Amino acid sequence: MEVHTKTATAPSALGPYRVRDYDQLPDEPRYELVFGRLCVTPSPYPSHQTVSQVLTLLLGRIAHASGGIVYQDLDVVLADHSVVRPDIVYLSAPRLQIVGNRVEGAPDLVIEILSASTSRIDRSEKQDLYVLSGVKEYWLVDRERRQIEFLINEAGQFVASAPVMAKYRSPTNPEIHLDVSELWQSVDEWLRRLPRGR
Repeated sequence: MEVHTKTATAPSALGPYRVRDYDQLPDEPRYELVFGRLCVTPSPYPSHQTVSQVLTLLLGRIAHASGGIVYQDLDVVLADHSVVRPDIVYLSAPRLQIVGNRVEGAPDLVIEILSASTSRIDRSEKQDLYVLSGVKEYWLVDRERRQIEFLINEAGQFVASAPVMAKYRSPTNPEIHLDVSELWQSVDEWLRRLPRGR
């Protein structure tokens, strides 16, 4: 494993908003609350949703076999100052007690699919929030470059974990495994149905 160079830090001052403020917001536009600051979340493109759907199907089979669960685009409350809506979250069987009307606590795995409008916050404030909140594993999926960064929480710092021969097995939840090449092949099969691969 190679140490990820960025050390996680909480902002020196939190923004003014809290969960009670987030709960008063209308459904549209979509917001996330990160360290007390509200961020508008744009609607995803079909190609983004295709990657999300393929990953959800793969992880769903694993979760079904192991007693866990997978969600897409569901509120996750990580602190009174932070409510996020990751693209995908995976919860192992022992973590299911944190599921109510939303997820209240750190999932085992959080996946964000990068886009031009969200990449900066996914790699900075949200990455810091996830590691500081105790998320065990964080995947950053770059659909343009056909790459996934697998980040593992080790003592409050994310470190990179690389696939071996395009095969990845999670060191934090060993039931989670992924053939990266097959993933992108499946994504491409779906995208070929769309005009110009949108």
